[in-house]
Amino acid sequence: MGGVILPDIGAEILIPLCAIIGIGFSLFQWLLVSKVKLVPGGRDAAAGNNGVRKNGYNDYLIEEEEGLNDHNVVLKCADIQSAISEGATSFLLTEYKYVGVFMIAFAILIFLFLGSVEGFSTKAQPCTYDPLKTCKPALATAVFSTVSFLLGAITSVISGFLGMKIATYANARTTLEARKGVGKAFITAFRSGAVMGFLLAANGLLVLFIAINLFKIYYGDDWAGLFEAITGYGLGGSSMALFGRVGGGIYTKAADVGADLVGKVERNIPEDDPRNPAVIADNVGDNVGDIAGMGSDLFGSYAESSCAALVVASISSFGIDHELTPMLYPLIISSVGILVCLLTTLFATDFFEIKAVKEIEPALKKQLIISTVLMTVGIAIVSWIALPSSFTIFNFGTQKVVKNWQLFLCVAVGLWAGLIIGFVTEYYTSNAYSPVQDVADSCRTGAATNVIFGLALGYKSVIIPIFAIAVSIFVSFTFAAMYGIAVAALGMLSTIATGLAIDAYGPISDNAGGIAEMAGMSHRIRERTDALDAAGNTTAAIGKGFAIGSAALVSLALFGAFVSRASISIVDVLTPKVFIGLIVGAMLPYWFSAMTMKSVGSAALKMVEEVRRQFNTIPGLMEGTTKPDYATCVKISTDASIKEMIPPGALVMLTPLIVGIFFGVETLSGVLAGSLVSGVQVC
Repeated sequence: MGGVILPDIGAEILIPLCAIIGIGFSLFQWLLVSKVKLVPGGRDAAAGNNGVRKNGYNDYLIEEEEGLNDHNVVLKCADIQSAISEGATSFLLTEYKYVGVFMIAFAILIFLFLGSVEGFSTKAQPCTYDPLKTCKPALATAVFSTVSFLLGAITSVISGFLGMKIATYANARTTLEARKGVGKAFITAFRSGAVMGFLLAANGLLVLFIAINLFKIYYGDDWAGLFEAITGYGLGGSSMALFGRVGGGIYTKAADVGADLVGKVERNIPEDDPRNPAVIADNVGDNVGDIAGMGSDLFGSYAESSCAALVVASISSFGIDHELTPMLYPLIISSVGILVCLLTTLFATDFFEIKAVKEIEPALKKQLIISTVLMTVGIAIVSWIALPSSFTIFNFGTQKVVKNWQLFLCVAVGLWAGLIIGFVTEYYTSNAYSPVQDVADSCRTGAATNVIFGLALGYKSVIIPIFAIAVSIFVSFTFAAMYGIAVAALGMLSTIATGLAIDAYGPISDNAGGIAEMAGMSHRIRERTDALDAAGNTTAAIGKGFAIGSAALVSLALFGAFVSRASISIVDVLTPKVFIGLIVGAMLPYWFSAMTMKSVGSAALKMVEEVRRQFNTIPGLMEGTTKPDYATCVKISTDASIKEMIPPGALVMLTPLIVGIFFGVETLSGVLAGSLVSGVQVC
């Protein structure tokens, strides 16, 4: 079948080395951001000897012109940042207490369900790929699956928490840098996003690699059992992401709606005005929803796609013949992705300088293009050195012969589908293009036409991304069956570090604008932060596009794995059980959406009532002579989101268990297929 150029020891060194490089690069970016001090400093503090900075020029006059030495402004920014950071930390720690209980309960369920398959047997079992060979007992799979589930869950939680801490560390620093120009503010925000992106990508890769090597000590040559146990890692990441996304999303939208309805609509004060009691809660929400939630979300998709690819490969020629380098092909792709994203980041922060507002969005688009082009070359090299020229892939009970160039195309089609989804998302969400301009124009005739135009735009935006996903599914499945779909998802997420940097840039810039308004900075500074924020709103949507596209591919790959493992030869939609499952599954995303929207509505109602109460009862609040009670609003959003996130989360996690136990695997296959198809459209 042809040898592999990269030796096993080379793969074993390359993967952790790239992960360590990614962690090191993220820490270096954090060090650069930390050089922006949140303490007042005059001429001597800002400059070196004779007032000349390290880069060799004196910009003291520019500092004076922009008011850089206004001590009060710097102190205000530090106070506001501290309040936002404390609010976000308090929410996440409260959320993680509840999530921790779920994590332990679900880990026990996983152990009981998997262990009971063979009656908690400790005897060796016939291998799935070869009944003549014996593999590790079912109880071992239950124990190691539970451990990997907890590993994935903890890594997901840490990823979200670190992202939030970095974002709240950088927001005020971005505001202060905006006084020197839009370029410096952009670099600070983007570097901060890169810290999160590289930490998450590298940590996820490193923990998975270490877990595989530790599990291998016990499993030995039983690679099918080893990688089946590793799948718990992806489940753990996704389940924590669900609660992070739902809880954070309810928090941010409740605070946002509550702040805007009373502040902007009723009281006619600017957005992020310090007189608005909900303004801190609003800014906290940006971090816990769009940073911590999105970080956990993309980590979950990355972990699921890696685990799906590994479990299919373990019962293919790679696993049966114990070829380690080809077996670790998914991890090698992610490793090279870190190096590609590192080089791509330098284009935004070091190789080119942004000098005008109009250059911000093109710079972010270039990040997507450069990373995709470089990664295509990286995938080609990896496919050449890490794969034999020909091999077999498990395909629903048979082994399908695949060439290494075909697998390269599977990964590449996922990568480029991600770029297309990113650009389509940008087209439908950027104020530079006609769709958003049409929605804005519809406001002239009132809220009704605005809502109609907005809904139409949302429905229309589904079309091209769905075709991109459909083409990538067709190509990847044709060439390499379910393994092809899993690596296509991995291709879409191979530039996750850059995607997350772009995504995190948005909330950081949004917070920076809010801090500028609350600190009473000049209109010119606010214009700069608004420009950063406008681009950030678009980039946040691009991040969601990547998350949805990759989740669709991963879900299909996992669905295929489930059907194979459950020994279902064909899913017949004309069978009543399957058809019932299909329509119930298609309904589930709407049920879930209804629950979360109602939760946002009830939480926002409490917020509106509290903001109104403070405006009506606190003397001097509208005049700006008295500070509002920010803490109460933060607590309202925290309590409401924690309470309201449990039912939607339970719906998602318990439905497959209940359907599978009471109605069988055929009905469950219909539920999974229906929820996948309708869920992608709703997303």
